[in-house]
Amino acid sequence: MDLEAPTPLLGGLSPATFMRRHWQRQPLLIRQAIPGFAPLLSREALFELATRDDVESRIIEQHPDADDPARSWTLRHGPFDLRARRGERALPPLSRPYWTLLVQGVDLHDERVHALMQRFRFVPDVRLDDVMISWASAGGGVGPHYDSYDVFLLQAQGRRRWRIGRQKDLTLRAELPCKILQHFEPQQEWVLEPGDMLYLPPRWAHDGVALDDGCMTYSIGFRVPVRGGLAAELVQRMAEEWEDDVLYADAAQPATAEPARIPLALRSFAEVGLQRLLADREALSVALGEILTEPKPRVWFDPPVQPWEDGPVALDRRTRMVWDDGHVFINGEAYRVRGRDATLLRRLADWRRLSAGEVRRLSEPARAALRQWWEAGWLRPGPARV
Repeated sequence: MDLEAPTPLLGGLSPATFMRRHWQRQPLLIRQAIPGFAPLLSREALFELATRDDVESRIIEQHPDADDPARSWTLRHGPFDLRARRGERALPPLSRPYWTLLVQGVDLHDERVHALMQRFRFVPDVRLDDVMISWASAGGGVGPHYDSYDVFLLQAQGRRRWRIGRQKDLTLRAELPCKILQHFEPQQEWVLEPGDMLYLPPRWAHDGVALDDGCMTYSIGFRVPVRGGLAAELVQRMAEEWEDDVLYADAAQPATAEPARIPLALRSFAEVGLQRLLADREALSVALGEILTEPKPRVWFDPPVQPWEDGPVALDRRTRMVWDDGHVFINGEAYRVRGRDATLLRRLADWRRLSAGEVRRLSEPARAALRQWWEAGWLRPGPARV
């Protein structure tokens, strides 16, 4: 990818310019980001995904005539039953207005949607999350809300009216099951048609309403680690491998009239242990890479259909692989690499494929690792030519 080359995907901006001007800063409306774009999945195929246990799906309905404001919106979680005519697992009639089906992580289940997400890899892979597809009847939407992450909203079918605003009041309506703003203050408004796309940074309030039956929108979303949560997970993972068998000693402890009070010496002892844990930069790097490549809970891999051979390979679309200066990380596992192996395995992570010649140039231990990944379903046959 040429980071300095203008592209229609970003409204004629280059990826480098987009990241400087808009990423986490300002929204961007892009007319015909993908000219002639049409849904990659049919409505039937999308609805079929919503019946599966390994796919996260939701239905959000608005009820404008509800007497009770708390019932003006409803939220149901899948999986859904396409044959059911009524009940919690049934889909609303297609002719009913004001409802939306949202299917999360479609890139994990369809190669074409996965390929669409790859077009946004000018952002680091550790930030890319997934592609959500929504199908809505006329008037359908999820209400005015804000997200804590960056998102590209690509219109695939029908028209959707978007209103957005940069407001300080992000109070939500506590009585509702879905996250809807109590006071929405739109500042800009557009109607998006197939091929149009809207980029929104985090915490920009927005509301999208389907103007036609069968409105489909593809949301390319990004991961946003929360510092406290990430730190807690890092400490927990590092502690599992940490070895420090120094025992607490308090030979200088005097007799106390306050037996329930925690000794200051014990607190200092704990602080030193924690500081030494976090001072292990190697362990910190390994834990971070493992956490960032951990597959999502509903992801599992299919066993290979053919035996391993030193031919071209590609990462399975569900595989997460990243690297730092001393390691490669794949699906929650860390491997220390150097020299030619490091160069080639970093190429596998960046390009998501290796040619047969590149595979043969790896050392025997590196090829053995590839063989393990193949048997785990993390790799698949790559193209004959790269």
